[in-house]
Amino acid sequence: MLTMGVDIGSTASKAVILEDGKRIMARQLVAAGTGTRGPAEVYKKALEEAGVERSQITRVVATGYGRLNFAQADRELSEVSCHGKGMVFLCPQVRTVIDIGGQDAKALLLDDWGYLDHFIMNDKCAAGTGRFLEAMSRVLDVQVEDMGMLSERSQNPVSISSTCAVFAESEVISRLSSGETVEDIVAGIHVSVAKKVSGLAVRVGYRPQVAMSGGVAKNRGIVRAMEQELQCEILVPEDCQMAGAIGAALFACQ
Repeated sequence: MLTMGVDIGSTASKAVILEDGKRIMARQLVAAGTGTRGPAEVYKKALEEAGVERSQITRVVATGYGRLNFAQADRELSEVSCHGKGMVFLCPQVRTVIDIGGQDAKALLLDDWGYLDHFIMNDKCAAGTGRFLEAMSRVLDVQVEDMGMLSERSQNPVSISSTCAVFAESEVISRLSSGETVEDIVAGIHVSVAKKVSGLAVRVGYRPQVAMSGGVAKNRGIVRAMEQELQCEILVPEDCQMAGAIGAALFACQ
């Protein structure tokens, strides 16, 4: 049986095709989210990679920010459930999942069988999200994907006290004007995000093993700052950005 999961976020679209809920036959990512060409393109690319047609897919489940607008789906599910299920597929020992998305941040607590027990989401403020990092990268005139590498060069991370994204931009500009290095500012930004998101993990009652999903998890600076805040190791599977789509494809098997 072939199933497909499509995770439509605010900044990227992901699709996974599973065979019998065990083997990944296709995984695709398009850096364009809901309301763009992204969902249709990633759907088409996944079918092409697997070498199959839509008629051969038993069920398609959509998740993510734009899931309700994906006409090709047979069913829609929340990203909270899908990220939890997808991360257990990738890391069976995981009990806490931290997901930093484009528009929100989430902390998921799983039970001993890997099912969602409790979650907390921050979707009211841009601070601690991918959008926040993008905004900071524009102010610093660096690529967001380079921020992890830049923070590793930091000798003295600066303190970014503002939790509001708008005020943080002004604070970063002020830091640049006072002669602080880009590397130290980026490291400070990562610490600021980690403090915000780790608060969600503390409130949900995090417990090992902790893992991160989503595209921001590929930023080693964020992961390292999160580890320091939570005082524990954080796993980042290679397919961390595909966790939601994997979970949706698994639910499509049921």
